[in-house]
This record gives sequence, C-alpha cells and structure tokens, in this order.
Amino acid sequence: MTTRVIIVDDQAMVRAGFAALLAAQSDIDVVGEAPDGAQGVELSRRTRPDVVLMDVRMPEMDGLEAARRILAPPPGGGDTASGDHRPRVLMLTTFDVDDYVYEALRAGASGFLLKDAPPADLIAAVRVVASGDALLAPSVTRRLIADFARQRPATRGRPALRLKALTERETEVLTLVARGRSNAEIASALVLAEQTVKTHVSRVLTKLDLRDRAQAVVFAYESGLVTPGE
Repeated sequence: MTTRVIIVDDQAMVRAGFAALLAAQSDIDVVGEAPDGAQGVELSRRTRPDVVLMDVRMPEMDGLEAARRILAPPPGGGDTASGDHRPRVLMLTTFDVDDYVYEALRAGASGFLLKDAPPADLIAAVRVVASGDALLAPSVTRRLIADFARQRPATRGRPALRLKALTERETEVLTLVARGRSNAEIASALVLAEQTVKTHVSRVLTKLDLRDRAQAVVFAYESGLVTPGE
C-alpha cells in the first residue's frame, strides 16, 4: 500500500526538500503541501492523507492548533464517507519546544521528528507513524512528557479511575509502553509472546479509548501510573 503524505511548513525549501525525498520512495506519495496551519487543515480535509508532516511554528495558524483541528472528532460524530477521516500527524520540531510537543501529543499527534534529522530518519518516521504500530522515538518522547509532567503535575481524578478498566497484565503492559519499551522488549520482560503483547496493547487502547501508543504514554503519566524519575 502507498502512504499518502502532505507537508505543512512555512519554509518553501524545507517543503521542497522533504517532498523530493519522500516522493522518491516507491511506497510514499506526496499529495500536497501547505505554508501554514490554516491551509494545512484545509488541504488535509481535501486530500485525506495518511500522514501529515506538521511544523510547530508557522504564521496564521501554528502547528498545534492545526493538529487539534485535523485530529478533532467531526461534529455530531461524522461519518466515514465525509468527515471521519483522521490522519496520523507527525510534528516537525526542535528540542526547545518541549511543552509544545507535549500538547501536540495530547491533541492526538502520533509523534515528532527533529527538523535536522537524517533523511533516513524522516522516511522511517513516516512509515512507522503510518503503520500505527509504534511510537516514534519513544525514549525521547517519554523524556519530553516526563519533563512536562514534572513542571505541571497532572490532576489524577478521571484518568486514574479509567485505569480500573484494565486487567493486572494490561496495566503492566501499559506501564512498560509508557517507559518507552518496544513490543519485543515488553515480551521479554513479561515472558510473553510478542503477538500476545500486541493483543494486550490493542486492548489497552480500546478500553481507554486511546488513539495510539503516543496517547497511551501521555495517559500513563496523567493518571499517575508512571511518574517522572522512575
């Protein structure tokens, strides 16, 4: 299957460079570009991509607000024929916007990529995010979330109550996901088959109504299941 991608960035040279690199891959199709968040939202709704590469800082509308609008559930529940298509959003950022990245993950972004990352990392990131099977750069994303949680302690309340829906094994799996472990590493730690771990992860996401592993990491910190510095 071909992964359809749009690129939203206010720098024309960045868009052109990313587009040329991705379009050269046989399994990736760049279907559009936009210079700001507002046009990115419109482009996403029109082209219905699988992945949106979204810059954080842009004029008119920044990447965070654009990500929120792209990933928000359609009014009234929507339907699969019209407004219910929600792509994966991969944020393009730098280390000096940690809080921003955290908020993007809370909004539903699937991960982030440093803008000066090697070309191979960009290609791999698009494929990983499109698959939905793994969180991009889990150890770094975990650090960002831990730093943010340390600065702004979450109110436990409702997120903590939702943990009661999980079995003991599912809670163990969620804890390890939040610590940046891959499915293979979780399988080794819990002495389980990797396919069994995948099943547990899927059940955790379903029970907690989470979109992907990125949101699972955020939830684990906000619920108090995992705390910074552990």
